[in-house]
Amino acid sequence: MNHPGTHAMTVHHEAGTALAAPTPRQQFDLSPQNFDQAITFSKYLADSDLVPKDFKGRPGNCLVAMQWGMEIGLKPLQALQNIAVINGRPALWGDSVIAIVRGSPLCEYVIESDDGNTATCRVKRRGEPEQVRTFGMEDARAAGLVGKQGPWTQYPKRMRQMRARAFALRDVFPDVLRGLPVAEEVMDTPAERHLGAAEVVPPTPKFYDNAKFEANFPKWAETISTGRKTALDYINFAQTRGEPYTEEQKARLLSVQAKPADVTDVQPKEAPAAARQPAATYAEVANRIAQAQSQADLGGVDALIGAVADAQQREELIALAHKRADELPPF
Repeated sequence: MNHPGTHAMTVHHEAGTALAAPTPRQQFDLSPQNFDQAITFSKYLADSDLVPKDFKGRPGNCLVAMQWGMEIGLKPLQALQNIAVINGRPALWGDSVIAIVRGSPLCEYVIESDDGNTATCRVKRRGEPEQVRTFGMEDARAAGLVGKQGPWTQYPKRMRQMRARAFALRDVFPDVLRGLPVAEEVMDTPAERHLGAAEVVPPTPKFYDNAKFEANFPKWAETISTGRKTALDYINFAQTRGEPYTEEQKARLLSVQAKPADVTDVQPKEAPAAARQPAATYAEVANRIAQAQSQADLGGVDALIGAVADAQQREELIALAHKRADELPPF
C-alpha cells in the first residue's frame, strides 16, 4: 500500500525478507548541460518577471551570470539573484559572499563584530593563521562616505560590516570567490565617465634642418643629375632617419632632372687607363668620410662611393656620409 507523500516500497511476503528502502525522490533541476541549453534557458530567464532588472530582456547578461555562478558554485537561479552588474562589472552581494566562503572546506570560521565605531571581521583559512580586517568611521570619512546620501546615512553599521567583510574574505579567499568584487564595495566606487572619443593629435615631425639642406643640396643635385641617385632615394632615406624633408625641400629635390643620355658626358669605350675611374674599396671611402673636417671635404665623396663595386656597401657609405655631414660645419 502506498501512503500519501511517500514513494512506493516493494514488500516481500516471504518470511525473513526485509522491506526494501524507499526510492530516493528525484529533484527537478533546470541547470543547462550544454551551450545550446544555456542559450535557451537564458532567453526564458530574460523574458521572466522574476529576474533582477539587470537581466530583464538581456539574455546575454543571464548567460554570463550563469557562467560566473558555475565557477563559484552557484546554481543558475542563485547566480541571477546574487550577482549584480554595478558600473559595468559583475559583483556579489555581501550575504552571498559569506555563504560561498563558509560553504568552502577551506574556511574554518568567519566572525564579525562592531563596537559602534569600527566593524571587525576575523577569518580563518584551514592551515593558515587567523586574519583580521577592520573598517571604521575614520576609514569611511577618508573615503568620502560619511554623510553620503543612501545606505551610509541610513545604515552605517551595516555598511561598515560589509566593508570589513569584503576586505577580509577577498584577501583570504580569492580563489574561492574567483576574484569577484563585493557589490557593496563597488557601489561606493564612482562610475567611470565617458567623455567621448579622445582626439588623436599626431606628433609634430622634426623636419630636416633647412641650413643643412642648403649646404648639402648642390652635391645632392649633382648626384641626381648624373643618375647615381634619385630624388626619391634622398627623400626616403630622410624619412627613415626620422627627419623628413619639408614639402618645399622635397619639391627642390624633385625638380632636379637627370641629364639625358645623349648629352651626358660619356667616356670613350677605350679610354686611357689614367682617365678611367679607379675602383675604390669600402675601407678607403669610409676612412675618407671619417677624416673629413667639414662638409666641403665631403664634396667628392659621392664619386668615390659610386666606384665601390658592392651595392650594399654603397648604401652603407651613403648613410655614413649623410651622418658625418650632419656632424660637420659647412666649411
